[in-house]
Amino acid sequence: MNAEILVTILCGLAILVGIAGTIIPVLPGSILIGISLLAWALWGGGGAAGWVVFGIGLAFLLAGTAASAMLTGRRLKQHRVPGRSVVAGAVLGIVGMFIIPVVGLVVGFVVGLFASEVLRTRDAGTAVRSSVAALKATGLGILVEFGLACLAASTWLIGVWISAIT
Repeated sequence: MNAEILVTILCGLAILVGIAGTIIPVLPGSILIGISLLAWALWGGGGAAGWVVFGIGLAFLLAGTAASAMLTGRRLKQHRVPGRSVVAGAVLGIVGMFIIPVVGLVVGFVVGLFASEVLRTRDAGTAVRSSVAALKATGLGILVEFGLACLAASTWLIGVWISAIT
């Protein structure tokens, strides 16, 4: 096995972890995919195709990250959910990950978000509505970033295939 094949395999594994990271916030996501595309362009033996793959993949990743942030932020502003509620959810999500295996991140995020909204609004009904809106906004952002990360990974796969047949 030569170095180019090893780099290609390692980059593929890192891209898979990056795709998972767009859904599971504890893992690195789009940044890891971008670094992997760069590593493959530099050392994977793709030549000019490697740089084209890196450029197209990076464009997908940047679009996914920007769209995710803009969509999520806009939806949160529409429903008047402050950033501190999302931060409280994220903090409790990280704590929950260590307390409840597998589902603790999600459970902690939901509990932290709802608790912060109850403290802010002083009304459980309003807190439920704003928490659900925040969860939908977050989910939409994750879905968009995941989709564009998959497109970047697909671009890399096509580049590997083209590199292999030429």
